[in-house]
Amino acid sequence: MTTPLLLRAARGESVERPPIWLMRQAGRYMKVYRDLRDRYPSFRERSETPELAIEISLQPFRAFAPDGVILFSDILTPLPGIGIPFDIVESKGPIIDPPIRTLEQVQQLHSLEPEAACPFIRPILSTLRQEVRDRATVLGFAGAPWTLAAYAIEGKSSKDYIEIKTMAYREPDLLHKFLSHLATAVADYLCYQIDCGAQVVQLFDSWAGQLSRQDYDAFAFPYQKQVVQQVKAVYPDVPIILYINGSAAVVDRMAATGADIVSLDWTVDIGMIRQQFPAHVGLQGNLDPVVLFAPQPVLKERALAIIEAGRKGKYIFNLGHGVLQRTPEENVGFLFDLVKSLG
Repeated sequence: MTTPLLLRAARGESVERPPIWLMRQAGRYMKVYRDLRDRYPSFRERSETPELAIEISLQPFRAFAPDGVILFSDILTPLPGIGIPFDIVESKGPIIDPPIRTLEQVQQLHSLEPEAACPFIRPILSTLRQEVRDRATVLGFAGAPWTLAAYAIEGKSSKDYIEIKTMAYREPDLLHKFLSHLATAVADYLCYQIDCGAQVVQLFDSWAGQLSRQDYDAFAFPYQKQVVQQVKAVYPDVPIILYINGSAAVVDRMAATGADIVSLDWTVDIGMIRQQFPAHVGLQGNLDPVVLFAPQPVLKERALAIIEAGRKGKYIFNLGHGVLQRTPEENVGFLFDLVKSLG
């Protein structure tokens, strides 16, 4: 069996064209997903029932043949396994009640036993590997410690992160204790995904871009690095992608985490980053997701400009964030066809 294109690119091997997959390539913009969601309205049921999660993961693969097929899941999925239950409410997002605010709560958390806490992961990933074979790379993912802590401490999505930032300033030792516990759990969870069949894994620190550079270095960077080091200690050859939304102020620090590939949002110039980064660090990205709403000639022009700059080194094409709701499916198909036509 040949090694799939995206995995070769992620390892830094020479490839015939840039591989392409899209964050949130499975989801609400696809009619086939919305139809399934209407039959199974609970997000956790969809993501934690193997046959449903497999079907959803494969929907974009059948429609567009991306070079990467990512596990359909949520970054909060492992939290109940350490003692933090959550719910996902349609149109409201994740809810954690009670939120984590005290030393006693952190001390009561336990270590993650992934097989027991997330038994659905193994059949999902192993089946995806069987289904896509060498036609695509199977990706796993997890939330990074800062972002998971932000959800757990705020208790929900937030725009200003008052609770976790206040804890950082008033009780930094408590926050560090929580972040360290999360880092170990995240690393164990990613290793489990690799054991189950994931060939590349992505670490999402979605909210680390809300931090000042000083606070990023104190509360996000060390724990991203801890996760990478712990995973690499077990699986040194499995590529790790790091993504931060709104990363412009800290993007130069991302490569120092040890991640193999830095996934860029659309606010940074990929060509400039390519010049600044060491050659061994790959890049992923970074088309603005709203460009998928543009006329196809504009979409083509913007995508090709990014590819031209990015492919001068180790590179995977992607968006700068996830596919948005109401994105025209025909434009997603056009983008996949465009990138796959490049020799």
